[in-house]
Amino acid sequence: MTLSLTVSDEVRALAPGFTHVAVEAHGLVNGPSTEGSSALLDEAARRLAVRLDGRAPQDDLHMAAWRETYTAFGSKPSRTRNSAEALAKRALSEAGLPRINLLVDLYNALSVAHLIPVGGEDLDHIQGGMRLVRSTGDEDFVTVAGGEQTVEHPDPGEVVWRDEAGVTCRRWNWRQGPRTRLTEATTSAVFLLEGMAPLPVPEIEAAAAELAELLEKFSPGARIAVRSATS
Repeated sequence: MTLSLTVSDEVRALAPGFTHVAVEAHGLVNGPSTEGSSALLDEAARRLAVRLDGRAPQDDLHMAAWRETYTAFGSKPSRTRNSAEALAKRALSEAGLPRINLLVDLYNALSVAHLIPVGGEDLDHIQGGMRLVRSTGDEDFVTVAGGEQTVEHPDPGEVVWRDEAGVTCRRWNWRQGPRTRLTEATTSAVFLLEGMAPLPVPEIEAAAAELAELLEKFSPGARIAVRSATS
């Protein structure tokens, strides 16, 4: 069954230039990072450096649009960066990009190469559909702090992804909760590519197609469907 993804009217009013593309995949094979996924991360960092041509990630027009949107719902974008900007900063540092697991490496590489926020959610741990909403402040966000599970609550008005059980990602795409994170046991997932104007819609669709090709390469036989924001 196809996962339901909805964007609330309040979020659309806040960010009328927002668009997203979903890549839903079943029959995936995950595991530890490989030489292949590591090479993709290194190549993504090189593509990013060419794209930025000496500029800081936040000076990219797409990243600047995300910063404006974060500010509009009360977040400080220099402290809570969108996921693409945070990864780009890592990619350009001496530390480089982290190696997490095969599937996460693939979507992180795609995110960095295109400078587009990309998230991955384990479909077997999503309850009901996923909704992008402005928080009331009462929703549960289950996370881990100091090695112990704890429950946080988003700020009122904060933009969050959530399902029937609670928040899956805070501050739009800043921090994902462990409940729906992709692990080495994941076999079904949805990947969300998120864009803001002035990023052209065909560019985010091309990135989604590239991710679908990578998933097919690393998980032969997986069933993959790409859904644009209008489908």
